[in-house]
Amino acid sequence: MRLNDAVLGALLLGLAAWVWWMTGFFPDFPGQAYGPRLFPRILATGIALCGAVLLLRGLRERAPFLLVEDWMRDPTRLVSFLAVPGATLVYIFLSEQVGFIPIAFALLLGLFLWFRARAIVALPVAAGVTLAVHWFFAGMMRVPLPRGWLDAVL
Repeated sequence: MRLNDAVLGALLLGLAAWVWWMTGFFPDFPGQAYGPRLFPRILATGIALCGAVLLLRGLRERAPFLLVEDWMRDPTRLVSFLAVPGATLVYIFLSEQVGFIPIAFALLLGLFLWFRARAIVALPVAAGVTLAVHWFFAGMMRVPLPRGWLDAVL
Protein backbone atom coordinates (compact mmCIF):
# COMPACT_ATOMS: atom_id res chain seq x y z
CA MET A 1 0.00 0.00 0.00
CA ARG A 2 1.30 3.40 -0.87
CA LEU A 3 -0.33 6.66 0.09
CA ASN A 4 0.30 9.71 -2.01
CA ASP A 5 2.45 12.30 -0.25
CA ALA A 6 -0.42 14.78 -0.53
CA VAL A 7 -2.56 12.62 1.76
CA LEU A 8 0.21 12.28 4.36
CA GLY A 9 0.97 16.00 4.09
CA ALA A 10 -2.67 16.89 4.69
CA LEU A 11 -2.74 14.58 7.72
CA LEU A 12 0.40 16.21 9.12
CA LEU A 13 -1.05 19.68 8.57
CA GLY A 14 -4.20 18.63 10.41
CA LEU A 15 -2.14 17.21 13.27
CA ALA A 16 -0.08 20.39 13.53
CA ALA A 17 -3.21 22.55 13.56
CA TRP A 18 -4.75 20.37 16.27
CA VAL A 19 -1.60 20.56 18.45
CA TRP A 20 -1.46 24.34 17.98
CA TRP A 21 -5.13 24.69 18.96
CA MET A 22 -4.86 22.35 21.97
CA THR A 23 -1.86 24.20 23.38
CA GLY A 24 -3.98 27.35 23.50
CA PHE A 25 -5.63 25.86 26.60
CA PHE A 26 -2.33 25.47 28.47
CA PRO A 27 -1.98 27.84 31.44
CA ASP A 28 0.55 30.67 31.43
CA PHE A 29 3.29 30.91 34.03
CA PRO A 30 3.12 34.28 35.77
CA GLY A 31 6.15 36.47 35.20
CA GLN A 32 7.58 34.45 32.30
CA ALA A 33 7.66 35.35 28.63
CA TYR A 34 7.11 31.73 27.61
CA GLY A 35 5.20 28.85 29.09
CA PRO A 36 4.29 25.22 28.55
CA ARG A 37 2.83 25.87 25.09
CA LEU A 38 6.15 26.98 23.54
CA PHE A 39 7.79 23.61 22.88
CA PRO A 40 4.68 21.87 21.47
CA ARG A 41 4.09 24.85 19.18
CA ILE A 42 7.68 24.73 17.93
CA LEU A 43 7.13 21.04 17.12
CA ALA A 44 3.76 21.82 15.51
CA THR A 45 5.43 24.42 13.29
CA GLY A 46 8.04 21.90 12.14
CA ILE A 47 5.35 19.28 11.50
CA ALA A 48 3.31 21.84 9.53
CA LEU A 49 6.30 22.75 7.37
CA CYS A 50 7.00 19.08 6.62
CA GLY A 51 3.32 18.53 5.91
CA ALA A 52 3.22 21.46 3.49
CA VAL A 53 6.26 20.15 1.61
CA LEU A 54 4.71 16.68 1.36
CA LEU A 55 1.37 18.11 0.26
CA LEU A 56 2.93 20.18 -2.51
CA ARG A 57 5.14 17.32 -3.68
CA GLY A 58 2.20 14.92 -3.69
CA LEU A 59 0.02 17.27 -5.70
CA ARG A 60 2.85 17.81 -8.18
CA GLU A 61 3.27 14.04 -8.73
CA ARG A 62 -0.37 13.55 -9.80
CA ALA A 63 -0.17 9.94 -8.60
CA PRO A 64 -3.22 8.10 -7.24
CA PHE A 65 -3.98 8.91 -3.61
CA LEU A 66 -3.94 5.22 -2.65
CA LEU A 67 -2.14 2.42 -4.42
CA VAL A 68 -2.96 -1.09 -3.19
CA GLU A 69 -0.05 -3.46 -3.77
CA ASP A 70 -0.05 -7.24 -4.11
CA TRP A 71 1.20 -7.95 -0.58
CA MET A 72 -2.04 -6.50 0.84
CA ARG A 73 -4.00 -9.33 -0.75
CA ASP A 74 -2.11 -11.91 1.33
CA PRO A 75 -3.97 -12.31 4.67
CA THR A 76 -0.84 -13.33 6.60
CA ARG A 77 1.08 -10.24 5.54
CA LEU A 78 -1.91 -8.03 6.23
CA VAL A 79 -2.21 -9.41 9.78
CA SER A 80 1.54 -8.90 10.24
CA PHE A 81 1.16 -5.31 9.06
CA LEU A 82 -1.67 -4.69 11.54
CA ALA A 83 -0.13 -6.64 14.46
CA VAL A 84 1.89 -3.80 16.00
CA PRO A 85 -0.86 -1.14 15.87
CA GLY A 86 -3.28 -3.79 17.12
CA ALA A 87 -0.99 -4.61 20.04
CA THR A 88 -0.78 -0.91 20.82
CA LEU A 89 -4.57 -0.66 20.94
CA VAL A 90 -4.77 -3.75 23.17
CA TYR A 91 -2.26 -2.11 25.53
CA ILE A 92 -4.23 1.15 25.59
CA PHE A 93 -7.51 -0.57 26.44
CA LEU A 94 -6.28 -3.26 28.85
CA SER A 95 -3.21 -1.88 30.62
CA GLU A 96 -5.11 -0.23 33.48
CA GLN A 97 -6.97 -3.43 34.37
CA VAL A 98 -4.21 -5.96 33.69
CA GLY A 99 -1.13 -3.88 34.51
CA PHE A 100 2.00 -2.95 32.58
CA ILE A 101 4.13 -6.00 33.32
CA PRO A 102 1.65 -8.76 32.38
CA ILE A 103 0.25 -7.00 29.30
CA ALA A 104 3.64 -5.87 28.00
CA PHE A 105 5.09 -9.36 28.45
CA ALA A 106 2.10 -11.02 26.75
CA LEU A 107 2.09 -8.58 23.83
CA LEU A 108 5.82 -8.80 23.25
CA LEU A 109 5.79 -12.58 23.46
CA GLY A 110 2.82 -12.76 21.10
CA LEU A 111 4.48 -10.45 18.58
CA PHE A 112 7.79 -12.31 18.77
CA LEU A 113 6.07 -15.65 18.18
CA TRP A 114 3.89 -14.24 15.38
CA PHE A 115 7.01 -12.99 13.60
CA ARG A 116 8.52 -16.49 13.94
CA ALA A 117 11.01 -16.03 16.74
CA ARG A 118 11.86 -19.28 18.49
CA ALA A 119 10.12 -19.68 21.86
CA ILE A 120 13.44 -20.33 23.62
CA VAL A 121 14.57 -16.86 22.50
CA ALA A 122 11.20 -15.07 22.65
CA LEU A 123 10.44 -15.90 26.30
CA PRO A 124 13.59 -14.46 27.93
CA VAL A 125 13.74 -11.49 25.56
CA ALA A 126 10.09 -10.56 26.22
CA ALA A 127 10.65 -10.89 29.98
CA GLY A 128 13.93 -8.95 29.92
CA VAL A 129 12.60 -6.12 27.77
CA THR A 130 9.45 -5.85 29.90
CA LEU A 131 11.45 -5.65 33.12
CA ALA A 132 14.01 -3.23 31.64
CA VAL A 133 11.31 -0.88 30.37
CA HIS A 134 9.49 -1.09 33.72
CA TRP A 135 12.71 -0.38 35.61
CA PHE A 136 13.57 2.59 33.40
CA PHE A 137 10.18 4.27 33.38
CA ALA A 138 8.85 3.36 36.84
CA GLY A 139 12.17 3.36 38.69
CA MET A 140 14.43 5.87 36.98
CA MET A 141 11.93 8.28 35.40
CA ARG A 142 9.26 7.93 38.11
CA VAL A 143 6.49 7.44 35.54
CA PRO A 144 3.53 5.75 37.20
CA LEU A 145 2.87 2.62 35.14
CA PRO A 146 -0.41 0.74 35.65
CA ARG A 147 -0.11 -2.03 38.25
CA GLY A 148 -3.32 -3.91 37.51
CA TRP A 149 -3.22 -7.48 38.77
CA LEU A 150 0.13 -6.89 40.48
CA ASP A 151 -1.08 -3.99 42.65
CA ALA A 152 -0.62 -5.93 45.90
CA VAL A 153 2.90 -7.05 44.89
CA LEU A 154 4.36 -3.81 43.54
